Order: sequence, then structure tokens, then C-alpha cells
Amino acid sequence: MTKDVYVITGGSEDLAIALAQHIGQKGTLLLVDSCEKCLELVKQQLFQQGITDVHCETSDLTSKRAVGTLAEKASELGSLRGLVHAAGLSNASDSKRKMADNVIGMSHVLEAFLPLANETTSAVMVSSMTAYMVPQNGQYMDALKQQLSANLVETLDQFTQGDAGAANSMSKLAIQLIVENQAWAWGQKGARLNSVSPGMMDMPDAYEDIKTMLAHTPLRRTAEPEEIASAIEFLLSDSASYITGIDLRIDGGTIANYPRMKTAMSQDKMKRF
Repeated sequence: MTKDVYVITGGSEDLAIALAQHIGQKGTLLLVDSCEKCLELVKQQLFQQGITDVHCETSDLTSKRAVGTLAEKASELGSLRGLVHAAGLSNASDSKRKMADNVIGMSHVLEAFLPLANETTSAVMVSSMTAYMVPQNGQYMDALKQQLSANLVETLDQFTQGDAGAANSMSKLAIQLIVENQAWAWGQKGARLNSVSPGMMDMPDAYEDIKTMLAHTPLRRTAEPEEIASAIEFLLSDSASYITGIDLRIDGGTIANYPRMKTAMSQDKMKRF
């Protein structure tokens, strides 16, 4: 019998580990990351928890060829049941790298894995609640929708002016736009494609603006990785069989309260765009 395969990029991130723990008994796991040592540590951790059908691959997701090789590996392992793109959650300070990881990397992943999709496949791309903080009426909106156009990263960098935070927010918005756009193509295979937008997770050295956001978040706390993983697990499951092309916010109500929050945030932060 062909095994169900679950592919998780950003495999060493806390969210990816929590998700692997949630779905590890449901099929074969293929964890992907740029850090081989990090993946080995995660694999050992999962083994200790009785999750043993785990494969690890290092890959540069900004390389179309590398992602193609990754898709071939997944195909060899079995039938694609779940695809979760959680890469790009790190706190990299380079704005262009953030844009490349989040937009170019995800686009390569969707393109390479689409041929493997079938009526049982569900894909979830990890965006962020910060995507909702980007005004959706700027000239950059057209550029975001172009995905793999020439000089996309350089074009968007002109709008973010090298600000890594702005680049992260804008690239997370791109994830949502691409999911909406590509849901049709995945639907033609009987597959589903969604995104999730996590709120703030544990930040021990929170900046003042982050503390202000937490103070204006209805649930008044950060999210646990397991809470985000549970929502992703739902979207991967048959219980979400008629859900596609949407973004699910898992933010404790932060964005719902955002209009009132803005007056308490620093004006410089609000003027990034």
C-alpha cells in the first residue's frame, strides 16, 4: 500500500516540530530545512516520541532545481497527502533574503509539488498576521501578484527600503495572494490550498511595540506552537474537505482589534509603508 507523505519545510522551526508531533503517526514525514544538524536533532526528538517514519532533506528553496529534487524525493516516498510550507519564520535581518525565502521559495514549492497533488492532498502555506498590517492599495500589490517575475525581490525592496520588518510583512501578504491565485490550479487536481496567519509566538526579548500589541490583543498572550499546529492539522484533514483558497488567522484576536491598536503604536512603525 502506498504511504501518505507529509512534507514540512522549515523543519527545524518550533511550529514545524509541533506539527510533526501532531501528524507524525499519520504517515511518512519529510522534513526540509537548510540546516542538516538542526534536522538531525529534530529527527532524534521525534524518534524519542515514537515517531520513526521520518526523512530529512536539506534544500535551498530559492533554487528551482533544488526544490524539484525535493519533490522527486517526496514522490519516491509515497503519495502526497500534506504539504506545509513553514520556512521563512526565522528572524533574518536581511530584507531581500526574507522576500526571497517567503515569496520565491514558496512559489517554487507550489510549482514543484503541484504535479504530485491529488484528491487527497492538502497544502498549507504559513503567512503571518502582519500581512494584515500592510495597506492593500499600494503600487506593490501588482508586483506581489507576479510571484516569479524578473527582479521581483529588487522591485519590492524599493518599497520596503531595506526594512526587514516591512519586507517580512509584505512577503507574508504575498503568500496569501498567491494562495488565492493558485487555489484554482490545485483544485483542478482535486487538491486544496490554504494559508494560515499565526499571531505572536514566544518572544522573550519583546520590543516595546510588541508589548503594546499584546496589551491590545483580546487573549492577552502569545500563541503556543501547538495551537498553530492544531489549526494546520485541521486544514490538512478531511474535516476541512471543502475549505480552500482561504487564510485562517490564528492570532488571539490581534488583527480584529488592530484599528484601535494603531493609535497606541509608535507613529514611525505605522509609517513603514
